[in-house]
Amino acid sequence: MSRMPTEPTSPGIAATEAGLGLRERKKLRTRQAIRQAAHRLIEERGYEKTTIELIAAAAEVSPSTVFRYFPSKEHIVLTNDYAVSSIGFLLARPADEPPLVAMRAAVTGMMRILYEDFSAEYTWRMELVREVPAVRALMHEAQHKLVGAMSAALAQRTGRPEDDLELRVVVGAIMGALHQVLLDWGDDGQEGNLLEMIDRALSVLERGLTL
Repeated sequence: MSRMPTEPTSPGIAATEAGLGLRERKKLRTRQAIRQAAHRLIEERGYEKTTIELIAAAAEVSPSTVFRYFPSKEHIVLTNDYAVSSIGFLLARPADEPPLVAMRAAVTGMMRILYEDFSAEYTWRMELVREVPAVRALMHEAQHKLVGAMSAALAQRTGRPEDDLELRVVVGAIMGALHQVLLDWGDDGQEGNLLEMIDRALSVLERGLTL
């Protein structure tokens, strides 16, 4: 019943696939097919009228397959593989780079690849965050998990424990900077160069929060 796309659907997905084995690439493409089907159906029918069964049929997988990848419809809307890719970029940076330097290079490097995909998906996702309480609630949970994943990556780079206070402060500052950039960029109708805005925000942290 399951059908797998034979080619990556976007530069961002292609970058995410880099270094993955065949099994993991197939999983990634299944997730992408489910998300694309959900996006299309929600655009056509609205969020409430789009069911898991309809999404499964459109993606040509079973409902149980959808639930194996996404616990709920809200997770389909909010889950992406870009954050995972950024963490992979971070871990690939030279071991002697300071955390903020490495994070700045990782985030801007990944965004150069997936900028167009991210722009379109961000607009759609933020509309649902504003309109659907369940999606909005899950967004906060997802952000918390991303902080944990980033803390684990920086802990691996620095040799510090994941619950180290200074490490968590650095992670919190990075996430706060990125969050503020995305808010400003979205509120301004995505005017301006997001890559430059991210780089500028992280440079403020790198120089020590001076004005």
